[in-house]
Amino acid sequence: MSIARRLLLRASHSAWLAEQLRRRTFVRRAVRRFMPGEELADALTAAAGLRTSGIGSLLTQLGENITSRAEADAVRDHYLGVLDQVQARGLPSQISVKLTQLGLDVDRAACLTRLRALVARAAEHHATLWIDMEDSTYTDVTLDTFKRMRAEQHNVGVALQAYLRRTPADLEALLPLGPTIRLVKGAYNEPASVAFPRKHDVDEQYYQLAGTLLEHTKRGTRPVLGTHDLGLIGRIRARAAELRAPPGSFEVHMLFGIRTAAQRALAAEGVPVRVLISYGRAWFAWYMRRLAERPANVWFVLRSLV
Repeated sequence: MSIARRLLLRASHSAWLAEQLRRRTFVRRAVRRFMPGEELADALTAAAGLRTSGIGSLLTQLGENITSRAEADAVRDHYLGVLDQVQARGLPSQISVKLTQLGLDVDRAACLTRLRALVARAAEHHATLWIDMEDSTYTDVTLDTFKRMRAEQHNVGVALQAYLRRTPADLEALLPLGPTIRLVKGAYNEPASVAFPRKHDVDEQYYQLAGTLLEHTKRGTRPVLGTHDLGLIGRIRARAAELRAPPGSFEVHMLFGIRTAAQRALAAEGVPVRVLISYGRAWFAWYMRRLAERPANVWFVLRSLV
């Protein structure tokens, strides 16, 4: 892991730095590269704009590690409202939620109850609800929760992180479920014993995991490639062709504001594309992780100074 990436990930945990930077106009301006605004209305407007290009969206309210039941209930109610608004506007949008937003750190059973309500509402609207993955200390409980929800409803997906050494075994255990999986590289500060520190190793494991997912599409598995790495996407598309995976058997998910032209090009070529649209005021830790994914993005922030 590069020094720049390590520093950015460490900075993501600093409450003092978060408070300082949230007040800086140039930082708030730079953040808008990756999110259309802090309000749900901003996200819905962006989703409507993407729809005109044949691109779907994935909505997520920023925030994690909620410590009160009242806050967790408010997050549940917020997402219930989001699902209803998406349905009312006819948007091709899904939502993605972190379990710690739903009070996992407070009461695991209550978290599951809140999640169950969201999955049920999404099912009413014929939509998929995504369980996002957090740092490796939450991997076991997140996968266990996904398995329990998948036994009840099929409109639920989960993210897997390719940089974790354990992920091939995790995927193997999930395959009998015919799961919906969003494969991402991973963006947390993990020790080398837990996650591959070298990009080359992460990319290679990502490719192998994607291949495994593609091999199981005829058994109900739904692969989603959550990456902006166009070279890697190209390799995986070639692998899909070798396997004769049916058209539309996998999706590509990218972040709002990153590789916009590539998003449109993929959609024009018939690849289902969704854009993750984040919103909310708790953007600092998320933004630091976005910069850490590609430290060259720091130059964008610096240019915003002038």
